[in-house]
Amino acid sequence: QLQACGGGLVQAGVSLKLSCTASGRTFSTYGWFRQAPGKEREFVAAIRWSGSTTRYTESVKGRFTISRHVASNTVCLQMNSLKPEDTAVYFCAADGRSLIWSTMADDDAYDYWGQGTQVTVSS
Repeated sequence: QLQACGGGLVQAGVSLKLSCTASGRTFSTYGWFRQAPGKEREFVAAIRWSGSTTRYTESVKGRFTISRHVASNTVCLQMNSLKPEDTAVYFCAADGRSLIWSTMADDDAYDYWGQGTQVTVSS
């Protein structure tokens, strides 16, 4: 039900925009997670569909922006000033509940996951 796209191979310093489109329904909370080779999946950003609350992991604050687009039922992750350490497979996740702040970064809180999209940032 979630389709993620927008990954690619880019040089450090440039931007990429990831999109996550939900089909069949609208979820209350969306999140982006990423997993680098040999590492555990980590939280990147989340947003409530109401648009009133967003949350970011510290390493992407000021560089990444999560947003939702009602008309297309899409959640986007605008990634600016990309760094090699941002290289990972990025996953879109969603849940039917409006997650509280403390659980927005918890991957166990999300019931729906899209396929990953690879982001590779070269130095």
